[in-house]
Amino acid sequence: MSPAIPVRCLGRPLAGGLVVPWVSLIHNGHAVFGSLDADRARRAFLQRLCQICRHPLQERLFVIVRPIDQQQGYSPEPGLHPECLPYTAANCPMLNGAATHYRTRPVLASHPAGRPCADPSCPCPAQAPDEGHAARSGRPADRYEAWMIAARHYQLVPHQEAPDVPVGISLNVPVLRKRTLREATLSAEHAAALALLRIALDLEL
Repeated sequence: MSPAIPVRCLGRPLAGGLVVPWVSLIHNGHAVFGSLDADRARRAFLQRLCQICRHPLQERLFVIVRPIDQQQGYSPEPGLHPECLPYTAANCPMLNGAATHYRTRPVLASHPAGRPCADPSCPCPAQAPDEGHAARSGRPADRYEAWMIAARHYQLVPHQEAPDVPVGISLNVPVLRKRTLREATLSAEHAAALALLRIALDLEL
């Protein structure tokens, strides 16, 4: 059973019965789940706001972490309240494991199927995907974890070429708790290798 909508989110708009995160891109009046509004994400980082409900983060918060984020040393998404995480983890296809691969392009309900946005001033990610989306496009989903950190250890990592623009929340801080949200999807090659390994191990028993 999916967790109930958090009290903090009761004032948020819904799309398909689901809470629309505050940092989600809104395109022609439609929420684009899985794509961040760059301006709102920046404000969430700088003002220490929850990416889901927009309310200020408090004593403790969660950050979403993939293996690549650990290597880079920061989480590229704004933090979440401990109350907002369970609902998000249960309903986001990427976090709950329903999505096995990253989308090749964000789904925009307001676009005719297969056509790019006709408005050149639109921040539509289908027209100009960010580097992260482009690198992940179509690839098997990564392992996702949620790390709880204390607000006093909240540190932003600045963009190398634009110090006033944060790229994420530093992971080089004490971690209070780690929770696995989903395991990575094995690629076809890895799945085949694992199957052969299991066969070999069975033969040895």
